[in-house]
Amino acid sequence: MNDQTPAPALPPVVDRETWMAARSALLAREKAHTREGDAIAAARRRLPMVEVDASIEIVGPDGPVTILDVFEGRKQLIAYFHAWWPGKSAAEQCEGCTFFNSQVRELSYVHSRDITYATFCKGPFEESIRYRDFLGLDMPWYSALESAPQLLEGRDWQRHHLVFYVRDGSRVFETYYTGGRGVEIMAPTLGLWDMTVYGRQEAWEDSPDGWPQPWGDARNPEVWRSNGRPIVHWPRIEAGHSDALG
Repeated sequence: MNDQTPAPALPPVVDRETWMAARSALLAREKAHTREGDAIAAARRRLPMVEVDASIEIVGPDGPVTILDVFEGRKQLIAYFHAWWPGKSAAEQCEGCTFFNSQVRELSYVHSRDITYATFCKGPFEESIRYRDFLGLDMPWYSALESAPQLLEGRDWQRHHLVFYVRDGSRVFETYYTGGRGVEIMAPTLGLWDMTVYGRQEAWEDSPDGWPQPWGDARNPEVWRSNGRPIVHWPRIEAGHSDALG
């Protein structure tokens, strides 16, 4: 916004007592939402599972490894399948996957529950690992270029997915997966936006008349881009990081 931009609408101003009453009414709904989320998580823990060929290979820094190796000796594995646009520059890579995966940072708490987190990128290892390093990420990174169709059997493997595995000795099982808005759990940015008065400022949201919604639809790449790049690129460029992938 600048001095010439019309000021967006604002909520009505009330006294503290009135505001507290409205906030308390919403809090009751928020608590019900939390309890329903707990119930869904309980149902998720009771899903059956399907065995995955533990010998399926993906490519890491030392060459091909099996999916069993990716567990790093832990009991569980979370794998984010990161999209890749072959032959495209860093600036042209998937803005959505970049948005979600770049927000997964501190893994020690994940590890404390006997869980490994790793990225399974659908591009070649040498190019895509340079992209990871450009973004300043340090999670385990693998190329699933050849194995993604097998690992994501029955699903559109070209989309992004968050997949959950457990191992029983040398056997590997898939317990759950999600895609689309299901991967929002990776991005605390979205939760913070949702708690602000203007929300995500996207046209699909149910907001009062006059609320700013300049971003249109979340499927619009510009939601995640600025001046031709995924937004998270710019601090890296300004810091002098090379985005050369070749």
